Amino acid sequence: MRRRRRFYVYLMASQSRVVYIGMTCDLVRRVREHRTGLRRGFTARYRVHRLVHFEEYADARVATARERQIKGWTRERKLRLIETSNAEWLDLAAAWFEGHVE
Repeated sequence: MRRRRRFYVYLMASQSRVVYIGMTCDLVRRVREHRTGLRRGFTARYRVHRLVHFEEYADARVATARERQIKGWTRERKLRLIETSNAEWLDLAAAWFEGHVE
């Protein structure tokens, strides 16, 4: 049986609540890349290592449209999205990578 591909829109945050929005088909791999610095650029520079929100989709086009939609929002609206599902800004991937420095 063939496994259906899933797509994820995700929000990462730093301790000071700098927010990054991305889309991937492998959430665990992508979060690991951000946390270990393999993803150079914005997330490495601002230490954006905590997964604070994600959404799962069966269709890449829908996920891409949702990513673009969220990126177009004001910062305030992005923060409300996170706080609706994760009021304490917990790292949803904390248990995935025990032993890694944040």
